[in-house]
Amino acid sequence: MSVYGRLSRQRMMFLNLTDMKERRLEVKASELKAGRTFGVTFQDGDDFMTSLAGFCRDNEVRQGYIPMFIAGFAEADLVGTCEKLEDPQAPVWTKVHVTNVEALGCGTIARDDADGILPHVHVAVGLKEHSATAHASHLLSAKVQFLTEMLVVEVLAPDMTRPKDHNLYDVPLLTFK
Repeated sequence: MSVYGRLSRQRMMFLNLTDMKERRLEVKASELKAGRTFGVTFQDGDDFMTSLAGFCRDNEVRQGYIPMFIAGFAEADLVGTCEKLEDPQAPVWTKVHVTNVEALGCGTIARDDADGILPHVHVAVGLKEHSATAHASHLLSAKVQFLTEMLVVEVLAPDMTRPKDHNLYDVPLLTFK
């Protein structure tokens, strides 16, 4: 490699490191103190969100994260649209309904203003009768078909909340206090 090539490569590495340092200033992070870890199963016919809330209530899990789950859903509503977006930067608030899907997901559980839980779950689902054609998005609701097998990790500290950001289309963003 020529001297110019080495210098150019070093300069690119420096610029990339500088860019990374600048971007890190925007990242908000907090060390989490983990509590208990649970293996959780939901049963055929269960409402996913109701079952998750019931598990949290019964086990006094006020906040945490879901590193993964696998599930079968008889039906589910995901954030999405087939319409042209007037503002592509704005969040989509409409839903797409899917049926008979296999799902893989993860998420977080934060507290809401009423001291209840506010789960934020994303999934990738495959439509079984359509060659497992996939959709991926925010999960709004689902009815369990056969099973849901989930890991839940409780977070003891800091407090995790999800207030709406009025400067960003009222999107509820995870915060650590």
